[in-house]
Amino acid sequence: MISLLKNIKFWIIIFLLVRMFGITNAPLEMGHSWRQTLTNMVSRNLLEVEPALLYPRVDMDGDGTGIIGAEFPAFNYLIYIWYKFFGFNHWIGRLINLVISSIGIYFFYRIVRRFFTQEVAFSAAIILLVSGWFGFARKIMPDTVSVSLVLIGLFYAIRFLDTLKKYNILLFVLFAGLGGLIKMPAVIILSVLIIPVFDNKYEFRQKVILVASGMVVLFVMSWWYFYWVPHLLTEYGYKLFFPRSIAQGFYELYINWFNTLDKFFFASFFSYVGFFFFLVGFYFMIKKKNKLLQVSMLLISSIFFIFMMKTGDVFSFHSYYIIPYTPLMALLAGYGLSQMKIKWQYVFLAIISIEAIANQQDDFFIKDSEKCKLNYEQIADDISNKNDLVIVTGGMNPITMYYLHRKGWSVYNDALTDSVKMEDMHKKGAKYVFVDRRQFNGTLNLKLIKRTDCLDVYDFN
Repeated sequence: MISLLKNIKFWIIIFLLVRMFGITNAPLEMGHSWRQTLTNMVSRNLLEVEPALLYPRVDMDGDGTGIIGAEFPAFNYLIYIWYKFFGFNHWIGRLINLVISSIGIYFFYRIVRRFFTQEVAFSAAIILLVSGWFGFARKIMPDTVSVSLVLIGLFYAIRFLDTLKKYNILLFVLFAGLGGLIKMPAVIILSVLIIPVFDNKYEFRQKVILVASGMVVLFVMSWWYFYWVPHLLTEYGYKLFFPRSIAQGFYELYINWFNTLDKFFFASFFSYVGFFFFLVGFYFMIKKKNKLLQVSMLLISSIFFIFMMKTGDVFSFHSYYIIPYTPLMALLAGYGLSQMKIKWQYVFLAIISIEAIANQQDDFFIKDSEKCKLNYEQIADDISNKNDLVIVTGGMNPITMYYLHRKGWSVYNDALTDSVKMEDMHKKGAKYVFVDRRQFNGTLNLKLIKRTDCLDVYDFN
């Protein structure tokens, strides 16, 4: 029994099973349901429009194509494959994410175990399991998927350096490249591969192969984000990313300093005790002059800070943007815990786990007030055809359009009372207006044809 409890595979499986609770929920939880429905929207269009990886589509582009400059839709494609063979459902992305992210934890453990003690690796992996990773790994979002794939790639890069077997470098390129394509910030972890390039114990040929392989990963990722995405924006005009200049991003981080710091001291672990041991680990890293930790932290932190500045206040107000940095923080926290006697390590691991899970348990439940959205498509089907263009409330938030299963315009409230804008959308083909009454309390100068607990529906014909 003691041996089992010390086995990280056992805990990975336990936490996977725990997070299966409510796994079939539609993305209606209060946190990040908009981002999850966007993922599903792109996946559904792969099924219903065309399975074109180079042309991700959303439903909120009015009378346009819906083609959007966004992340490479590999995660969406896995969801699409399930749709193709087993039919559409709202939730399968949760399960796919959970499985991949659980595997990612195991590879994280193996990486840490390669360079540190078993106690450090075990503690770091458990802390990562219950961190923000605990909740986001069961959401229909690509963030923990991308970091998991990069961690797997990093593991195989290290295996190549240890064994000289070339298939490992191919696996590195495959997994790290795919992870970087799915979410670019995930590749900050790969910056630690600069360390062996300057380590004399590795042969020059090994270093050349490693650097060349890393350049392939960066080239593929850069082609998508710095060539293809701008091309899609130029060609089709629908934008998801809003990058800042370095100066603007730094200013936004500064004026929102509390929310920015909150992503580190709370949103990373969802545990103040966990963050405390991160600080303990940082202290002992300096005190004991652990060069590997010091250089790794310098490399990853430097690149991550650039990423923060390029996202600005988006980082400050979105808790999942810290995910690429969380593995490093978990490693430092595990290192800090390892300075204690083993029994106290387990005690504090339990405390960290209880606190972190308690702070994320609300993601397992759906409020009754949100469940009416599951009826939106039937409401729309009763009064309109599938190909009718509609106007909905929500602005950039895709939730209403997603659950209606229609295409058209998702607008902010002020557009509903702007006769010029409304008439322009009408001329472009808008036939109905669906208003979420919790977002807009007014009435429109249009014929009201249906009222439900959540929606007012107006005829724009």
